[in-house]
Amino acid sequence: MNKTLYLIRHATAEEGGNSPMFRDFDRDLTSTGIIESARMGKFLAATDVKFDLIVSSAAERAKATAKIFAEQLNYDADAILIDDSLYGGGPRSYLSAVNQLDETVNVVAIFGHNPDVTFFSEYLTRADVGGSMDKSGVMILAFENIKWAEVSSKMAKFLGYYSPQNISQS
Repeated sequence: MNKTLYLIRHATAEEGGNSPMFRDFDRDLTSTGIIESARMGKFLAATDVKFDLIVSSAAERAKATAKIFAEQLNYDADAILIDDSLYGGGPRSYLSAVNQLDETVNVVAIFGHNPDVTFFSEYLTRADVGGSMDKSGVMILAFENIKWAEVSSKMAKFLGYYSPQNISQS
């Protein structure tokens, strides 16, 4: 069975600041980030994609991005799977998340952070995304006749890369 993976970087978030009272993990989306997420979710909805599963980092900005996309795609936001390892776990945590997916899942979106999502997409495809995925950027990858547990380096086919900067303003 063919599998499709959507790797999505969280949208624009609040600046981190140097305050000990303000953790990077807790940064929320800005109004720009909310708009980016809604536009990209609407863009994907227009492609008629139906996610079997949405997985998100536990960081607030990634969860918020995933929820806005889910709303645009008529996906139950309460069904989003939160994976704690995606925050700060490096590209290996993304590979682990993919390798552990149930085989009944054919189309999955993973919401995470840079540079990990960029490095992971390049690891899977060897495609160059221009140095860094844009905030709210979506990388679409396909796997043919492979199980999630078998996914590894250079196994994905690059289907496309979209960001708020390169989609039409409709």
